[in-house]
Order: sequence, then structure tokens, then C-alpha cells
Amino acid sequence: MMKLRIALGLALAMGSPAIAGTRPADPLVVDRVVVLMRHGVRPPTKAPAMPAEVTPDRWPDWPVRPGWLTPHGAAAVARLGSADGVAWRQYGLLPAKGCPVPAAIRIVADSDQRTIATAKAWAATLVPGCTLAIDHRPQDEPDPRFSAIESGKAPLDPARADAAVAAEVGPGGFAALDARYRPLLTRLDTILCGTPRPGCGVSATPTGVAPARADKRPKLTGALDRASTAAQILLLEAAEGKPMAEIGWGRATLADVTALGEFHALEFRILARPRDIAAANFAGLADIVRAGLADTGPRITMISGHDTNIANLGGLFAVHWQVPGFAADDPVPGGALILERLHDKAGTRYVRIRYRAQTLEQLRSARPLGIHGPHDRILSIPGCNARGQAGLCTLDAALAKLG
Repeated sequence: MMKLRIALGLALAMGSPAIAGTRPADPLVVDRVVVLMRHGVRPPTKAPAMPAEVTPDRWPDWPVRPGWLTPHGAAAVARLGSADGVAWRQYGLLPAKGCPVPAAIRIVADSDQRTIATAKAWAATLVPGCTLAIDHRPQDEPDPRFSAIESGKAPLDPARADAAVAAEVGPGGFAALDARYRPLLTRLDTILCGTPRPGCGVSATPTGVAPARADKRPKLTGALDRASTAAQILLLEAAEGKPMAEIGWGRATLADVTALGEFHALEFRILARPRDIAAANFAGLADIVRAGLADTGPRITMISGHDTNIANLGGLFAVHWQVPGFAADDPVPGGALILERLHDKAGTRYVRIRYRAQTLEQLRSARPLGIHGPHDRILSIPGCNARGQAGLCTLDAALAKLG
């Protein structure tokens, strides 16, 4: 009975195929899904996590190497795989019993340990007892599909990229941005330093940007760059379920973690979501997405990547999300943008987008997700109004947005 309740709850949360359309006589039915997922919870990618002048205190220990998926993070991803499996059985994308045929599911992971391990943890619970192939390069060998700009697959136009960054920064440039975020920067410095200390914290150096090159994305420097990194470390500590005494050395609250996440989202708004940058950086993955939306593609495509990839795709479709405990548009560990392809009785294809992730409390607690499942919302795609439904794209319109 409990399994039935969970299944029904997840089907309602995900949008049952029988009620997905706006016309009862001609419902839309989901026939393909493409999942772009950020890897699960990891430690900072460096040890020490940040330069010594940022804080006098020693950063907390982690159970795995820098940048690797933690056991806590793997368990969180496994919960998502189980929830996705329940929902997609409701859609008919997975068999009610037994294993799917190999051609029905495609899983692609970047070559980092955390992305490969995330794909494995998700696949193990999507269809328990079944072996699913995972397409990835040898660990730590660069994969051009996930680095289209640096690999030369999609060179940037530096002038257009820099102009896009300037447009996002807005009037007054980075000086005005630093001033706008001064109260939040001061709060972060207090967490990092305890008491004010000369040269301590992240805010002393004005924010700037290293300009784009054909083979390199633009990059923030100075205060907002370091603030984004520090804020993400605090968030990962919280998502890992560390005790409050270890999160920001006991000087940060969960409300601080949420508020400071705005720095991480801001970095992506400036550097990853503008269309000229997003289209180039996502070019290698766009091919996989297109194949996953095609009639000849697998029913389920899963890409295990990074927060930058999520921000790129979010920028291309101009969609926005907010998960409890996280700043608006901040990619959640294990969170995913899910493109659903649907069809009507005439066979016309459509696309809608969801954002699915665990809340910060769900990540911290490590408890079963329960009847309501993860946070899951259909996002409105600007400029799409298929069947008179705001935010629903025709398949052709969705493909055009991929660039």
C-alpha cells in the first residue's frame, strides 16, 4: 500500500501522461525524456579549498578526495534514480517489470569521478537489478562533448561574448555590482574570518573579468569570483549533512547558506547563461539532446554533467527555477533540467521542461523522499505557446532554441 501511495504521489508531482495536455479529448503523452543532471554532492575541488588569506581557519575534512562524489551524495542521487524510475513507469517509458532493452536508455557522463559515479548511482536505482551502459571517457581524460569551447568544437566569438557579459553586469559595471552586493559580501567575510582582519575574506579585491578568447570562456576575478566559490563550499557542507558546528566553522546558518548562494547563481547569470556563451559551450551536449528528442532516439537520455552545463541549457531556453534552500537559478547537486517530448493524437511533437531536485533539507537529512518525492516543477519557456499553453514549445521551436 505504501509503494502504491508513493507511486501515485510521484505521478501527480511529475504530471501524469493522461492529464498532461490542456484538452481532455486530446491529451499530450510523454514519449521521450532527456535529463541533464548536475553531479551529486562533492568536496571542494582543491585542498586547501581556497587560498590561505581567505580564512585563518582550517576547512572541514571530507570522506573522499577533492572533487569526488561522497557516499552521502551517492545515496542522494540513488534516491532520485528511484523516484525517476517510478515516474517513468507511470509514463510507460520503462517496463512495469524486468529490464528495458539496451536501446531504450542512453546514459552519458563526463570523465570526472563525480560525474561517472553520479551516473552509476542513478542508474542502479532507476531499474534495480538491471545493467545499464554508461558512455564516458577514461576518468580525467577531457571529453570534448562537455568542453566544446576549450576543445575547439565550438569556438567563441570573443567580442560577442564580452559584450554579453557587459550587458549582464549592467550600468556602472563591476564597481556598481560590488556596491550592490556589499552587505552580502560583508556577511560572507564575517563567516570566513570571525572578526574583521586586514586582508581576510573575499571582498578586498574589486571584481573584474578575464576576457573571452576563442578557446576560453570569460572568467570573473576578485570579490564576486571568490564569493561564488566560498558560497558553494558552504552549500556543499550543508548538503553533505555536516553538523552546523562545521558549516562556516559554526558561524553560518542555513539561511546564510541560501542567501549566499546568490553569488553562485550570479556568476552563472553573467558567464554561462548569455546566449552567445551558452550556445557555444553547450554545443557538444546539444547533439546528444537532439538525438534524445528524435523519433529514432532512446526513450530516456541521461547526461551526468556539471552546474555550468545546467546554466547553459537554462540560458538557451531562458527558464528559471528555485528549489527550497537554494538561491534562484542555482544548480542543485543532483538537480536536473528534464526535457520531455510529448505528442498528441495527431502525432504532433511538443517539448516542455521541468526542474527536478531535492531540497536542501532533503539532501541534508538523507531520509527517504516519501510520498511527495523530490521538488519538481514544470518551467515556462518564454516565447512558446503551443496549443495555447504558455511555455509549451513545438518540437521544432525547442530544437531552434538549442542553437
